Amino acid sequence: MKEFTSIKKTKAVWKSLGPGFITGASDDDPSGIATYSQAGAAFGLGTLWTAFITFPLMAAIQEMCARIGMVTSNGLTSTLKTNYSKPLLYLMILFSFPAIVLNIGADIAGMGAVANLLYPEVHSNIFSLIFVTILIISLIYFPYRKIADVMKWLCLILLVYAIVPFLIKQDGWAILRASFIPKLHWDKEYIMILVAILGTTISPYLFFWQAAMEGEEKAIKKQLIIDKSHINEMRTDVNIGMLFSNIVMYFIILTTGSVLFKNGITQIHSVQDAAGALKPLAGESAYLMFAIGIIGTGFLAIPVLAGSLSYMLAETFGWEEGLNKKWHEAKGFYLVLIVSILTGFIINLCGIDPIKALVFSGVVYGVTAPVLIAIVLHICNNKKIMGDFTNGLRSNILGVLTLLIMTIAAVALFLTL
Repeated sequence: MKEFTSIKKTKAVWKSLGPGFITGASDDDPSGIATYSQAGAAFGLGTLWTAFITFPLMAAIQEMCARIGMVTSNGLTSTLKTNYSKPLLYLMILFSFPAIVLNIGADIAGMGAVANLLYPEVHSNIFSLIFVTILIISLIYFPYRKIADVMKWLCLILLVYAIVPFLIKQDGWAILRASFIPKLHWDKEYIMILVAILGTTISPYLFFWQAAMEGEEKAIKKQLIIDKSHINEMRTDVNIGMLFSNIVMYFIILTTGSVLFKNGITQIHSVQDAAGALKPLAGESAYLMFAIGIIGTGFLAIPVLAGSLSYMLAETFGWEEGLNKKWHEAKGFYLVLIVSILTGFIINLCGIDPIKALVFSGVVYGVTAPVLIAIVLHICNNKKIMGDFTNGLRSNILGVLTLLIMTIAAVALFLTL
């Protein structure tokens, strides 16, 4: 009887998970995996502690964005357009568009390259084209609810990273020390990797996606009135999603730190480097799991990246929007989605270095994140917009702390560059 009740509760929790869970999992995209892999390879277990620091910061900002979407029934772009100056809105789009497209391109390249490692007889560009085709057809053809359900299951692929470290012998005490006692190195490389981790974990495109998705969920469920129970459900969803994201990040750093670093492999330039290096050192099963995870999270992250751009432009120019709408109902929205994915694919064919592209997108994210966090904080403390659902003390403390850390990271990024 107890087992039946437990299964029933688990099913209920799973059913309640939505935009927050998907957003959190999509943050561990192939480019994020490359960043975490490089952190582990370069510094061993020395950056494990960052997973515990970034979780509350990431959860606080994403909860605010979700609350904006729920209360206003609009995305972050619509709220910006209505309550702030248009030049600020256009500046955000101008900065976001190239960064997101380059991120998409890097993710497509990573998926194709890893698939090529699994099946060397097929060129990586062919795999990339297949993945792009599947993504575009799925996003246009299937309704939002079906896409959301598939995306939730794709999130579970990331759990392979929690298995990989246990396939090799580990030093438990060393892991505990590295997890809870930060060991800082005041050198350029270490500061760069800390900035990269922050930029990859607290990414501005997730702010836009989270708010838009909550607004869309509200419209689908026809929640005309939002009360505290809805807010609490949303917070649970967001917290689980961000916790899931940081757990995956933790285990990727642990895997590469305990395998690659210990064997003298300290430079990882791409996800295929990370996957390929694991094969002779950790065995076939670890290598396969790592590679499959990269492809799975690519399918999860690219719709989030492209979707966030579509919502931004549709809300800016007043187009019909939403993954719950059909092609003929929201052509502009879907065209942006298609163009952004295809542009990302073309970037690979042009021979642009995906790592340089990621560095550029990281710089742009680093510059825009503090500005957007400040705006999100301002919106969430504005009673005219949020009514009775303005920030509490805890949200403001974590939000201001995130703003300060991201501002310092942005300055450090420029100094190290």
